[in-house]
Amino acid sequence: MMEGFGQQALIHIFVNVVFLAITWWALQSFRFDLFVKNPKGPQAKLLMILLTIAIGHLVSSFFMDYFNSSMMLRHLW
Repeated sequence: MMEGFGQQALIHIFVNVVFLAITWWALQSFRFDLFVKNPKGPQAKLLMILLTIAIGHLVSSFFMDYFNSSMMLRHLW
């Protein structure tokens, strides 16, 4: 039974890292210089990291909820 929890934790970590990388890659095309005073400064870089974490977490949570819900459908019948 504990093996299932370990596998699920490993999948969750992998999905989080993948969506963080995808979000970081997608935000590279966003023009932050229109919204921040110093786009090369440490505050702008921190903002980019925080946005990446927030958006990546939301997307991975949606994906994992969808995946878990689809796995529970087998118990319907």
